[in-house]
Amino acid sequence: MASRGKPSQTRRRVPRLYLVTPQQSAGVADLLTRSLRAAEFAAVLLRLPEMGESGRFEHIRAVRPHVQEKGVALLLEGHAELAARAGADGAHLDGVEALKAALPCLKPDRIAGCGRLPSRHDAMVAGELGADYVMFGEPDDSGWRPSLDAILERVAWWAELFELPCVGFAAALDEVEPLARAGADFVALGDFVFSDHRGCGAAVAEVARRAANAEAPA
Repeated sequence: MASRGKPSQTRRRVPRLYLVTPQQSAGVADLLTRSLRAAEFAAVLLRLPEMGESGRFEHIRAVRPHVQEKGVALLLEGHAELAARAGADGAHLDGVEALKAALPCLKPDRIAGCGRLPSRHDAMVAGELGADYVMFGEPDDSGWRPSLDAILERVAWWAELFELPCVGFAAALDEVEPLARAGADFVALGDFVFSDHRGCGAAVAEVARRAANAEAPA
């Protein structure tokens, strides 16, 4: 990977938004419609519910038009082998080994993202293997995630040194601006937008405002 070598500037480009769906089938299409109407997104990560492969396939096919018809990339959480067959744009993999196993299914036509990277070394290996982006700060299966300070440190380190885009995972509204200021190219929105009492559309609109207002050095 090449180093950034970016010229200094007084205001960083506004990070793009990346939406992570709840892990459910009922109501996801409606949530996506309302969320994608409220702000511009680069990608949606579809978390597939626990069901058989045929059910997952049909779920992806049902959700896909609500995303792709707006010009937004549809990624699957894992299940790289389903991406091509169901018409998704790629997959997000957990860890270096999962990325390595999935690359033959995804490249060169589809996006391969990688998260669950516990060390700087793992992140660099993911980039060297051919990941299209790395993600920092997403929770593990038990809900644990690093402290916000640790996530911001990792995002800032990556943003300063590498061209490959990084995604900062925001688990709460108040994390959006710090991630943007740290240099995240994309900010991923977790379940907080769907649990907001104002509705997901209002929550997404506020996220977009906060991201746009955050200033960061290049």
